[in-house]
Amino acid sequence: MAPGDNEVTQAVGSSAAERRVQVRRAALAGSIGTTIEWYDFFLYNTAAALVFPHLFFPASTGYAGVMQSFATYAVGFAARPVGAAIFGHWGDRLGRKTTLIVTLLLMGLSSAVVGLLPGTASIGFAAPLVLVLLRLVQGIAIGGEWSGSVLLAMEWGDQRRRGLLASFAQVGVPVGLVLGTGGMTLLSALLSPASFAAWGWRIPFLLSLVLVGIGLVIRLRILETPMFAAVVAERKTSRTPVKDAVRHHWREILLSAGLRFSEQLPFYLFTSYVLVYVVQRPGFGNTFVLNAVLVGAAAELALIPVFSQLSDRIGRKRVYLTGSVLTAVIAFPYFTVLSHGGPALIFVVVIVSLVLHAMQYGPQAALIGESFPTHLRYGGAGLGYQLASVFAGGPAPLLATWLLHETGTPYSISIYIVASAVVTVLCGLALPDRSKSDIADPSVYAR
Repeated sequence: MAPGDNEVTQAVGSSAAERRVQVRRAALAGSIGTTIEWYDFFLYNTAAALVFPHLFFPASTGYAGVMQSFATYAVGFAARPVGAAIFGHWGDRLGRKTTLIVTLLLMGLSSAVVGLLPGTASIGFAAPLVLVLLRLVQGIAIGGEWSGSVLLAMEWGDQRRRGLLASFAQVGVPVGLVLGTGGMTLLSALLSPASFAAWGWRIPFLLSLVLVGIGLVIRLRILETPMFAAVVAERKTSRTPVKDAVRHHWREILLSAGLRFSEQLPFYLFTSYVLVYVVQRPGFGNTFVLNAVLVGAAAELALIPVFSQLSDRIGRKRVYLTGSVLTAVIAFPYFTVLSHGGPALIFVVVIVSLVLHAMQYGPQAALIGESFPTHLRYGGAGLGYQLASVFAGGPAPLLATWLLHETGTPYSISIYIVASAVVTVLCGLALPDRSKSDIADPSVYAR
């Protein structure tokens, strides 16, 4: 349901003290919500690399099993723009708060069912089929989650600190990665390989229900954002917000999608494909690689707010494009170290890769969110953000596996990463930087 008159009045006319309370709640709701969403999502990613090939595709060869597992992984990305369109409509019609409660429930419940799903040995072809369907639900939920979480904090807080405030939603990604990957790491270390493969991997999926309960309590206590409440009070909401966003802001949607290539595509190689690649070397096990990713995620958690706050001072694009160029610079050294380096060097390069991701991912939330007017922001920002998933993040581990198999050299993957950075730089230069603009003013978006 749309925000009621009382909630609109509270949001628009809130006192300074009430605003401070709501800003803290909104930042917490955004970060905890995305933490839960991405905890579930990264659990799936880790299981897709380590468990699912044997559990759901046991008749396949090693190479084919990994390809099939990452193909189901890619399905979730294909569903994200659908989720962005569905929830973008309701987020710009009914409000940020109500929509975010639905996305949270969808993600948490679908992940818990994954934890209960029998393997192919028990129920045959139905097992991978249900897995794909659950992956679709997860993708749809995440497709609607991101923009709402970002806008919740960005539209409540001090507009001079939009980069920092919007980044609280981004912090949920490394926290989710730490919790999800950390849970898998702990269980794989404590349990025998047979026990972990049989039932141990299921425990973190089922624990997502506890996190969902915590997230719901927090999100139910926040008010609608003042910016959207003002749009409701002035009766300026759109009847077809997603359609209007595509019609009037298609350029910003496409540029936002292209902007994400050097952030999203390498990220899923740095956090998911690396699990498959490094363990193929003698002497390197799953626990070692998971620990490296875990430490890198912790470094990213600390640096996302730093780079986001820097973007408030010197501009989003300057920070963002620097991270993109540096990602291209490390593309070849990265795979050289993974292929020939010792444990210490591999640890370092994994951490560096995620530091460069933080340089882009932190400022990205405000940079994309600022590209759309308030009454179309949920749908427009969500579509731009999630459209990249179809072409960048989703196919990345699948194409990396194929490139290595076909070319015999990991440097073909390096070229893939460099190409993604070229796309990002071109789109970033074309996208307006509204870091210092009043985004509540519709005239900012007039052509």
